[in-house]
Amino acid sequence: MNKTTRAIAFATLVGATIIGATGCSVARNQQTVGSYVDDAGITTAVKAKFAEDKNVAATSISVETLKGTVQLSGFAKSQAEKDRAESLARSVKGVVSVRNSIVVRP
Repeated sequence: MNKTTRAIAFATLVGATIIGATGCSVARNQQTVGSYVDDAGITTAVKAKFAEDKNVAATSISVETLKGTVQLSGFAKSQAEKDRAESLARSVKGVVSVRNSIVVRP
């Protein structure tokens, strides 16, 4: 097999894998491939904002995104930290809404 044939075979395999991996959620009408990619970007951006902010414990708060809705969960040391995490999440481009389920723990 020459390099071109190998490259085409590899690209086909990768494409089939991506379609197969995302096809389940698309088939169940949960999310399109494009919105899945957008949601992953939103989640990454929210986590990055948490990591940059010294008032939010990024490792204590989980972030999940579905169709632009960000779900925050985990624990905060104060109401101010919980509110700051929500504010940071809302500031990310593409966020439609934020569900803040963070529990304040003394």
